[in-house]
Amino acid sequence: MKISQIILLLVAFVIAIAYLFIPAVNKQITDSVVMLSKFDLNEVFHYLQSFDKTTAACVSFFLMVLQSIMAPVPAFLITLSNAMIFGWVWGAVLSWSSAMAGAVLCFYIARILGRDVVEKITGKKALEATDEFFIKYGKHTIMVCRLLPFVSFDLVSYAAGLTSIRFWSFFWATGIGQLPATIVYSYFGGSLMGGGKILFIGLTLLFAFSIVVYVVKKIMTERKAKKEEVAAKIS
Repeated sequence: MKISQIILLLVAFVIAIAYLFIPAVNKQITDSVVMLSKFDLNEVFHYLQSFDKTTAACVSFFLMVLQSIMAPVPAFLITLSNAMIFGWVWGAVLSWSSAMAGAVLCFYIARILGRDVVEKITGKKALEATDEFFIKYGKHTIMVCRLLPFVSFDLVSYAAGLTSIRFWSFFWATGIGQLPATIVYSYFGGSLMGGGKILFIGLTLLFAFSIVVYVVKKIMTERKAKKEEVAAKIS
């Protein structure tokens, strides 16, 4: 057994023991799971608002990581709540950093524990559907999927961990790819009004669209180069 596997198992064991034998931890995790499973923005907002801001930031971070493991619970509920409580700028920073932590955790859970464990967490069909994106887009899948709101953020992280993609490639693609959605959700959550908001959102969406166009163009160029290479070998 690898050292990384041992460490992950020890962490899981400690959390399980704390959950079973420490009432405060048990209540915190149970309340969080129940609250997230309601898919209710007001529930998440009022739950975080019940803490002082420092504690609320820590709880929000925990919730974002928790929802990552519990795929496919929607992260935007937490992102909107963060913006409503901390303002859109600091809310976006908190949401982005905690989502990155959750993505990294999913990636390593998959890489260390393997496909069987991931299928039990996500469901076999959902994981197979995500695999199709990797087959279609290859190494560009991370960037493309981060920009598509209908693709589960967490499923992509799990699926990426099952591929040969390098961690830092996954990390940077995830970080850049999730920025547009995080900023837009945070801006809406901050309840800022006026033309500046519309302009800002428009520019952010344009940025996201530009990335998609760039990635698609790169994919097409690579495919064309491969076809020409195969044709050259045949001739």
